[in-house]
Amino acid sequence: MNLHDLKPAEGSKKKRTRVGRGTGSGHGFTSGRGSKGQNARSGGKVRPTFEGGQTPLFRRLPKFGFTNIFKKEYNEVNVYQLNKFSNEEEVTAETLIEKGIIKSRAKDGVKILGNGELEKSLHIKAHAFSSSAREKIENAGGKAEVI
Repeated sequence: MNLHDLKPAEGSKKKRTRVGRGTGSGHGFTSGRGSKGQNARSGGKVRPTFEGGQTPLFRRLPKFGFTNIFKKEYNEVNVYQLNKFSNEEEVTAETLIEKGIIKSRAKDGVKILGNGELEKSLHIKAHAFSSSAREKIENAGGKAEVI
């Protein structure tokens, strides 16, 4: 096989239709755009939300809700997920990422929640704890430290 023998696969190249080249072509005169009107002309399109002059749906519907600028975003980790660690181990955001419990660090850090049971004594450093999580950690002989 030589470079001059290479050809594209059968059917992979399609010939472009040339419009406006005589009535015999089947695409002459109006070039497949119909007759007159906005869509027959160049640049003749309306935006997707346009409803012919009627007040569009997005303006007819009321606004509601708001965005709380003081909202905190935490990675939430339940107490039962911490059983992956060995006894007396220190748990931080970095070790949680290493173990695959969280994917990446959220804006405001990690919060430990109290769902499930903890069977190991751990030293946990997190940005926030729920009251039930703190209780379960301390009952298991561990330590909950806010950083």
